[in-house]
Amino acid sequence: MATKRTLNAKNLESLGAAALAELLIEVSAGHAVIQRRLRLALAAANGVEEAAQEVRKRLAAIARSTTFIDAAKRKALLVDLEAQQQAITGAIAAADPVLALELQVRLLELSEGVLDRCSDSTGAMIGLFQRGVVALASLTTAAGLSPDALVEHAADLLQEHGYGQFEDLIPALAPVLGDAGLMQLEEALLARGVVDRFAMEQLARGRGDLDGYLELFEPSQLSWPDTAAEVAGHLLKGGRAEQALAVLDRAAKASQNMQAEAWHATRIAVLDALGHCEEAQQHRWQVFSRTLSIPLLRELLQRLDDFADVEAEERAFAVAEHHPLPLAALQFLVFWPALPRAARYVIEHRLDWDGDAYEVLEPAAERLSTDYPVAASLLLRTMVVFTLAMGRSKRYRYAAEHLRQCEQLQARIDDWQGLESHTSFVGRLREAFGQMWSFWQRLER
Repeated sequence: MATKRTLNAKNLESLGAAALAELLIEVSAGHAVIQRRLRLALAAANGVEEAAQEVRKRLAAIARSTTFIDAAKRKALLVDLEAQQQAITGAIAAADPVLALELQVRLLELSEGVLDRCSDSTGAMIGLFQRGVVALASLTTAAGLSPDALVEHAADLLQEHGYGQFEDLIPALAPVLGDAGLMQLEEALLARGVVDRFAMEQLARGRGDLDGYLELFEPSQLSWPDTAAEVAGHLLKGGRAEQALAVLDRAAKASQNMQAEAWHATRIAVLDALGHCEEAQQHRWQVFSRTLSIPLLRELLQRLDDFADVEAEERAFAVAEHHPLPLAALQFLVFWPALPRAARYVIEHRLDWDGDAYEVLEPAAERLSTDYPVAASLLLRTMVVFTLAMGRSKRYRYAAEHLRQCEQLQARIDDWQGLESHTSFVGRLREAFGQMWSFWQRLER
């Protein structure tokens, strides 16, 4: 049972408005993100126009910025953008859906510039903009926007699509646009010269024209496992499982190396849809044992009887820890997640890590850093050493950030578990790469 000292809304209300205001002022001192959220709340309390003006001002400031967004700044910006998104889809949308729609478009227009200067190894930032597409579709319905205006907004956004942040835009807007609106959007994109095959495929699917969608592919393209998987997936959603299986069969030979994860996952889904459930389960385990696919393992476990899933999970951990590719094993253990096992695995395989594999090591280090600072430090060091040893000057700013993170982690490490201390590591680093003055200047800045 909660006591009167438990931090919850009811207990805090008992302090009274004046005391809470003083606490908020104290807590927000020196924290720009919190201060901006408080200003936004104050603006919202004074009406939708003031709230909209506050959001508009903040979005404009973000658009003007050219500062590189490292991991620490990314978290703050994510909180900031989430607050703007909540304000748009919450109080502003409730009072004025048209105004909210305008602001939502402005928020999405930030995406290309933000992603250009952002270290987004976890995909959190692009995920925010992808969710923003869903919000846009919802606001469009509430605002009663004309098809012409909606087509214009969609065409503008699809011109800035370098990171795939708007890959779900056409499917999200398809129910609102209808067949006529989708045709109009296709004409607008063609007129701008920015329509690509991906957009054409989405437009055909949005119209429910699966035959027209299939005609966009040459027979040779359907022999590629990834393409076959994508096409079969859409056929399956359209209730054409037998035809989906036939498409997958065309690429069966090319998929046998087990690296075509999408092909295998789609085939399993098709087998389930056709009622071949035992064959689907066997395929799941076979593919997992080679690829360590987390989605496939989750599907396998969900279909097992009680207690059998626990045994299967333990077998899966054993498979991962003996996998011939340490990076694949690390990625699985971190994102399953099984962080204690992942930390132990990192240290046991300390000589196996490839510092160039930053797409695996950076998010792994970030997830391990809270409770397993030694393992996180080892991965960060690996990327730093690789960058300096290979003279990758374009990655110096990332390497400097990684070394700063190591410095922060050392304060929480009592037992280095056989690794040298941070001070010793930096000393050897300076001795070996002291001539790389641009890196050390970045570190000092």
